[in-house]
Amino acid sequence: MTSRTALVDTAVLAYAIGGAHELKAPCAAIIAAAGNGEIELHASVEMMQELLFHRLRRGSRTGAVAQARDAGGLCRLHDFDQAVLAAALGLVERVEGIGGRDAVHAATALVHGISTIISPDRAFDVVPGLRRVSPEAGVKAIP
Repeated sequence: MTSRTALVDTAVLAYAIGGAHELKAPCAAIIAAAGNGEIELHASVEMMQELLFHRLRRGSRTGAVAQARDAGGLCRLHDFDQAVLAAALGLVERVEGIGGRDAVHAATALVHGISTIISPDRAFDVVPGLRRVSPEAGVKAIP
């Protein structure tokens, strides 16, 4: 098992499996690194629901389900439970600039002792105790 562990944001998976985008290649490289054991990715079940929602709007139901299932199999999944909800609400109360969904993802990481999130979203930069690594920085930037 790798010592490199990070929570992955929905955007990383969405860009990796989606159409042409400037972040497609770096996001796909993160996913490939997880597939070969170079990094252990974590996600909340809420993040998987968000990915499914996103993919349903852009393709077939069958394809969206398969993509969400594959993504879920690539990550260690964490429940969206009362502890995560309480932590997310606390972040929204205390941290200016963090929204509801991002707070859930950040809280999932913090509750489970994960200090790094891979995301292109700078909103995570303001979360105390969480270090954001951009997909462009690559796996080597993950402690």
